[in-house]
Amino acid sequence: MRDVLSDNKAGTHPNRMSNQNTPNRKGNPPTEKSDKRMTLPSRFQKEVHTHLSKNFQHSAASLNMNERLTSGKGKPYNPQQVQFRIGEILVKYSNGFWVSKLPQIYRELYKQDLPNEAIKDLETWTHICTVEKTCGSNHSDLLLYPAKEQTTLFSSPVTNTKCITDSGPGKHLHSPAQWTSSSVSHSSQSSPSSSPSSSSPPSSPATLSPDLRLKLEELLMKYCNGLWAHALPKLFEDTYKTKLPKHVLENLHLLSDICTIDYPMPDNPKRAILYRRSSDGDRGVVEGDNCNRRDSSTSEEELKAKEEPGRRPIDQTVPSLQIPNEEYPSVLVMEAINTNEVILRYIGENYSQAQELMEDQMREFYQSNPTSVSSPSLGQLVAVRGEEEDGILRAQISEVMADKVKVYFVDHGFSEVISKTKMFELHERFFKLPFQATKCKLAGLEPFCQEPAVLKKFEMMASGKILLAEILVRSPTPLVVLYDTSQDDDININAAGMKALQDKTLTSPPQVNSVYMNVTVSSVCSDGTVYCQLPSRGLAKLSEILMKIESHFHSQLTSDLLVSKPFCGKACMARYKGRWSRVEITNLHGSRVLDILFIDVGVQASVEVIELREIPPPFLRDLMTIPPQAVKCSLADLAVTVGSWTSEAVQWLRDKVLNITDCSLKVASVDETKRFINVYLFTDKNFHDPTHSLNHQMAHSDLFRQQPDVFLTSHSSAKISTATLSSTNDGTNGIPQSTTVKDRPHLKKPLPGHGDGGEIKTNITTQQETSTSLQLPQLLELPAVGNNMDVFVSVACHPGHFVLQPWRDMYKLVVLMGEMILYYNKTEDKPLDIEKNQICAAKVENNWFRVLVKGVLTNGLVSVYELDYGKHELVSCTQLRPLIKEFRQLPFQGITAQLAGLKQRQWSEEASIVFRNHVEKKPLVAQLEALQEATNPWDRKLTVFLVDTSQEERDIWVHDIMAEFAEELTNEL
Repeated sequence: MRDVLSDNKAGTHPNRMSNQNTPNRKGNPPTEKSDKRMTLPSRFQKEVHTHLSKNFQHSAASLNMNERLTSGKGKPYNPQQVQFRIGEILVKYSNGFWVSKLPQIYRELYKQDLPNEAIKDLETWTHICTVEKTCGSNHSDLLLYPAKEQTTLFSSPVTNTKCITDSGPGKHLHSPAQWTSSSVSHSSQSSPSSSPSSSSPPSSPATLSPDLRLKLEELLMKYCNGLWAHALPKLFEDTYKTKLPKHVLENLHLLSDICTIDYPMPDNPKRAILYRRSSDGDRGVVEGDNCNRRDSSTSEEELKAKEEPGRRPIDQTVPSLQIPNEEYPSVLVMEAINTNEVILRYIGENYSQAQELMEDQMREFYQSNPTSVSSPSLGQLVAVRGEEEDGILRAQISEVMADKVKVYFVDHGFSEVISKTKMFELHERFFKLPFQATKCKLAGLEPFCQEPAVLKKFEMMASGKILLAEILVRSPTPLVVLYDTSQDDDININAAGMKALQDKTLTSPPQVNSVYMNVTVSSVCSDGTVYCQLPSRGLAKLSEILMKIESHFHSQLTSDLLVSKPFCGKACMARYKGRWSRVEITNLHGSRVLDILFIDVGVQASVEVIELREIPPPFLRDLMTIPPQAVKCSLADLAVTVGSWTSEAVQWLRDKVLNITDCSLKVASVDETKRFINVYLFTDKNFHDPTHSLNHQMAHSDLFRQQPDVFLTSHSSAKISTATLSSTNDGTNGIPQSTTVKDRPHLKKPLPGHGDGGEIKTNITTQQETSTSLQLPQLLELPAVGNNMDVFVSVACHPGHFVLQPWRDMYKLVVLMGEMILYYNKTEDKPLDIEKNQICAAKVENNWFRVLVKGVLTNGLVSVYELDYGKHELVSCTQLRPLIKEFRQLPFQGITAQLAGLKQRQWSEEASIVFRNHVEKKPLVAQLEALQEATNPWDRKLTVFLVDTSQEERDIWVHDIMAEFAEELTNEL
């Protein structure tokens, strides 16, 4: 279930990782057993894993991470600055770590490469660190510890900050879009923009005024996942109704004491991301291991016992429940007192399974050792015999009566009055597992937490069901979004609760043969779908409220209404044609870029989070009661098939109906299952004569005759999904684009011609640069043979073919993909002339990828290879765009590999499944055995050992598993 959601939600992002940055260390030779540890000492392995396992946001990794600023290789460096930073690292990792890991930790924290000279000087910095030599002589065999006699560190030349982590969704998808990283501020002279920044004119102000500093810090607090510097002036003016002084952007180093500055695009020093400084009070709850551990924190029930008069704290301590590390843990929903106190249980090995094991042990224990409770007291933990006589559950006494007591079942989340004879002393061995019943808060429903309609909808859709919980904020009462993934389409429980507030009397459901005048056509999609606004009480009320909101935003001078925690299904405001309109967030690409739907006009768009605003509280309830005003329609009697709307037909319809407020329509039929109506559309009030309808005019025109009578089918039941593009404010109305097909189709009735579904000529002379003339990125930098690298396996077919991504640059890839979404979704360029081996951008589902054209089919579909992820996809030729220079700077991140230590063979499907289960969508350590170079980046191939270091007991060498599997298979045969 979780995989389904991760792949399709915005943030559907890959699995969350507990060991995403494993130490680069030499592994065991392939002949050794797989249970032998790699050489990272266990005493500090957990510390390194904990620090380097900050989860990214599908999201996910969403993702606003910082990049190194200068290479530092072979260049002069500031020893004092480097010494201070290494001292800081050693304070954090006082148990030491491998010197070979230092460059990566340094880069992760400070976004600069550690100078090579500094590594050579480590042994001379005895006041900072101690270098311990092991059996080897190179740097990878050295251990680094704090100085034996720790001295007070000198003042930092640079102000530093803690990590900033992103717990958002990210939905999605193929990339770890929801992942973020730590960031540390740095001086302007270490920035790639040192040329423009450090050469500021002497007349530029040297400091910021206290008022300006306060306002900038307030904005950055709203966007803890980063804010593009170029977006700061408009955001500042929109929020405070005054212009940002020009000298701020020209002297970003002035902000170094309130934020950190990162340059994720080295070729463009003007594109900087600002990250707010985190303080100790801002860090919130640190994620623990994905298990229930005993710690010093007080449990929720203990706090409750202390707070309530007459209740005494329990004598024995019970460890507090740790939130699972997964972004989408499975939960069993028990009940909801209100939406701010939803009682649930986590499902998993260390949660529900551990509880079942404990209750089995309790049943056996109390069969022979029942000890009655002599004098029950409030807050006391007891064992209670359930309705099934052999069942024993943990409970806490909440009320004592004459011969009965009221108890709260701490693992199941409900209360019950029981006889004292069913109650026993709880043995100390059953205090080890945390209470499994816990509470959460549903995001977006806080103002309506006790609304009867909301609670009724929640009871119907969620109570007693196993759902997926997207954790937005990790706190004692986490903020979550719940999803029901048991249906064909995932259901957002939070969004369904908001829709329960809608007043159905404000709109009248369309009836067959009913006629509407003064209709506004708000959007025409490229597949012929039309969105209309029908006259209603709801539309009139909406217009009135939006006018008031416009005035409200104009008068506000605070940042209170900036959206800081976006999530799928959230209702908020965004500008459409210069005015604020209602939107719903439909998808997240990391933490900065997201897709929205203007629910009252039917237009989809991709925007940055800074373009969104919260609905002002005075208008929230009234606005939520109004149903969406965009009605989805299709033109009746137009016998057109999938993908057969030509651009000429779409444009003709747009020219006829857009921006006209007095159209008329007659309802031909209503499709309740697909939630749209078939209509006859008129541009005047002569709706009595069907020959005057636009339907009739189009059916008898040449608009469809140039289109071949083609439709596509698939061998699987997968649906052909219509992907949509964004809205622009130039009158295009953000028209959705053509169909993206997931599965390879076959042509049932091929006919000659050109267009969607038509034949693509093979003798095209492309006007775009082909891969031979296109300026390609530099080759991906790889370690020397024999060294290790941290990787993410994006695709795994079998041991002879899988695709790796270097872990260190994944945040750059997510930033790049966010930029591609914003760029291509806001432009409607004409489709490319396409030829084989062409490098371009392609839209696959909701994301834009850098791809290589592998083949052009005769039905308008193109086979492409995702250069950063290693996947093969089929897309419509209308979904390809030129790959502009800005998106050709980062090296292609996907590199093909095969597993070392095994004989090459034809792997069976069973073996391939075993391999995929162990490596796909997982962070691993790769030890490079061989590199096969090639002219084209996508033809390079690695031979590597793969090691899973996520388990504390032992490292798992994947080639050993596959060798044992192959041997067992051979023996069976």
